[in-house]
Amino acid sequence: MRGMDKVEDLNFKIGGMDFEVVRWCKVIFYEDRNFQGRHYECSSDCADLHSYISSCNSIRVESGCWVAYERPNYMGYQYVLTKGEYPDCQHWMGFNDNIRSCRTYSYASGASYKIKIHERPNFGGQMMEFMEDCPSVYDCFRYRDIHSCHVMDGYWIFYEHPNYRGRQYFMRPGEYRRYSDWGAIVATVGSFRRVLDI
Repeated sequence: MRGMDKVEDLNFKIGGMDFEVVRWCKVIFYEDRNFQGRHYECSSDCADLHSYISSCNSIRVESGCWVAYERPNYMGYQYVLTKGEYPDCQHWMGFNDNIRSCRTYSYASGASYKIKIHERPNFGGQMMEFMEDCPSVYDCFRYRDIHSCHVMDGYWIFYEHPNYRGRQYFMRPGEYRRYSDWGAIVATVGSFRRVLDI
């Protein structure tokens, strides 16, 4: 099964910085490990992958930034996938072989990154601003929970545990007034980092 093979890039400069916008993206989902078995090539959002493959045990991202979801209609655990090969579910920190939907996001390489995190809902309490990755929220912020945040620039990934482990939450620019706004059940964020290698 094949999707769109062509990847078109738009390159331009702003203020002396190089930018590249990827307009077409491509990911291949395989039923078996190590890129074996039935597969489905995808070049746009897909709300239900189960029509094409019954399980997913390896993934190859040829271009773009993708978020794969454990359940149809972009629900359940999230897995942020950048360009590269994922020969088994441990390589994308998956809990099982359930990948049921996916979304792609366009981006500008060379863009800036900025996020503000808050200890309380609705941007209350202590606040801290970051422009770099944070391997341990507690070590930097002195709180284990983040109840709200404002993603000002760039794409970020929140992780449930320190050192970029556990559940992932893909964070686009925007205001998140409570942790449920980014899909979390609890406010605990152990680490977060920028989505760079896309």
